[in-house]
Amino acid sequence: MFYEPGKTAHNLPHDPFKACVAPRPIGWVSTVDLDGRPNLAPYSFFNAVHGKPPMVMFSSGGSVDSLKNARATGEFVVGVAPKAMLKEINFSSAPLPPDEDEFDYAGLEKLPAKCVKPHLIKGVPIHMECKVFQIVDLPSDNPERPCAMVIGTVIGLHIDDAIIRDGMVDITLFEPLARLGYQEYASVSETFTVRREDFWK
Repeated sequence: MFYEPGKTAHNLPHDPFKACVAPRPIGWVSTVDLDGRPNLAPYSFFNAVHGKPPMVMFSSGGSVDSLKNARATGEFVVGVAPKAMLKEINFSSAPLPPDEDEFDYAGLEKLPAKCVKPHLIKGVPIHMECKVFQIVDLPSDNPERPCAMVIGTVIGLHIDDAIIRDGMVDITLFEPLARLGYQEYASVSETFTVRREDFWK
């Protein structure tokens, strides 16, 4: 099949685009507003974008609070979402008003960050404390729900010692969640090693 998004119909019951870019890691984004009120939301448009310095991005097309807070304060924290906390992740995606705390709603305990004001999430094995580097506005069909890509520089990285094995982070020890298409998810429980130089011989 072939279609031109926004121009021609794909003639499928659901939009296939997100299923074509999968799996996508889920970033659990914590922010605070200028009054210090916390916000927490999961994002499947999330990834690393640079290594030196380490930089990550999340793209906001739904939770206006995360974008507003990151824009206003210049800070956010991203937790790498583990499979064991799927229920809490879904609770934190509820469309709550800005004065309602997603941490409390999802039954999560806040932990203090070291370099920024947004909180860490107890039980999450990896957190990245970030300073906003750039915010790129994206098209939106609803002016009241702006879309943007928030790029942040990682200025603090928390890694639970329990997931470090032989000097390396072993993601199979906490099974990070990934979003597929539609309402489908996956988790990483098995890996394999490929050394590129082995193919050059």
